[in-house]
Amino acid sequence: MSKSEGFWKLVVFGILIGVASSLLTAGIFFTWGDRLYEKTPPILEQKVILVNESLSQEAIVSAIFEQVKDSVVHIVSVGEFENIFGIKEKSERTGSGMIIDSSGLILTNQHVVEDADEVRVILSNGDEWKAEVIGADLVTDTAVLKIDPSYDLKPVILGDSDNIVPGQISIAVGNPYVLENTITVGVISAVNRTLSNDGYKIYGVIQTDAAINPGNSGGPLLNSKGEVIGITSAIFTVSGGFQGIGFAIPINTAKQVAEELIERGKVIRPWLGITGRDLTEELSETLGIPITSGALVIEVEPGGPAYKAGLKGTESSPFEEDFILGDVIVEIAGEKISSMDDLIEVLFKKQVGERIEIKYWREGEIYTTEVILGERPK
Repeated sequence: MSKSEGFWKLVVFGILIGVASSLLTAGIFFTWGDRLYEKTPPILEQKVILVNESLSQEAIVSAIFEQVKDSVVHIVSVGEFENIFGIKEKSERTGSGMIIDSSGLILTNQHVVEDADEVRVILSNGDEWKAEVIGADLVTDTAVLKIDPSYDLKPVILGDSDNIVPGQISIAVGNPYVLENTITVGVISAVNRTLSNDGYKIYGVIQTDAAINPGNSGGPLLNSKGEVIGITSAIFTVSGGFQGIGFAIPINTAKQVAEELIERGKVIRPWLGITGRDLTEELSETLGIPITSGALVIEVEPGGPAYKAGLKGTESSPFEEDFILGDVIVEIAGEKISSMDDLIEVLFKKQVGERIEIKYWREGEIYTTEVILGERPK
């Protein structure tokens, strides 16, 4: 055998060894691969099911905006309003609203039209109409307006705010800083918040991180179906701008109030005829009384329901000789009362003219009386 032939045999032999080695390595790899696959945790083998996998959030939001943009209006209130220096001057205040009936009924916030001498509504097509305030309710910050357009309008779809939960998508449409038809997106951050509004409490309020700014007030907060679940009403801020916490009046509350405003022009609520304050442990200790919670009666309106039922208010002050502590209401209609908020919340569930039982503490004893609820004065 020549040197040349020997050389080529070595080359061929080397190639065969390389191929065999590759196949052997591949065999080992595939074997380990099979074993690894067999040991894969079952959860990794499950299918991932996407919610609305055929429709992205972007598409949902865009579709909702197209659905509601012609149902959201710009509201301009004209009157003598206080400026930043507390001085009243003739000026304009702007907000948002939503069409709830094709004939021209519009739902908004009470504070958008409060103290206005004139209210104008600007539709998405630019048409402007003078509005009549059908009714406004301070307690729930809800108002209903009426315009008389020469054509039918497109109303929003009112949803159900009782079943929403944190984490659900929330979409706000309105006119922040007079930037008409602005849409922002977030989630429901919390539910059942309580807001203070000029001395009243608004219960069941929705909290959202969808951006809400001045001018958004009165506009709709929507769910992912395009249904209105709330009226955007307020923000928490330390700078005057949005800081990730916005609030909306639940639409179920607003619907009930709107029906009464449309029917009567006002909301009729029961009235007990007292002013009071929370009785706390600290206050109890100061007063030297054994009861530590309840609604302490401060004043009783002469001739009112509580007055007729024999309830008494507080006289003088704890540091005066003629001091007399008022009654402490601890139960109304079978529901325990720990604070004035509890008292108001229970009363608002009742009807004018309804007879209810009240339990109260006076000078170490618990007494019971019956009250016929009156109608809350304006």
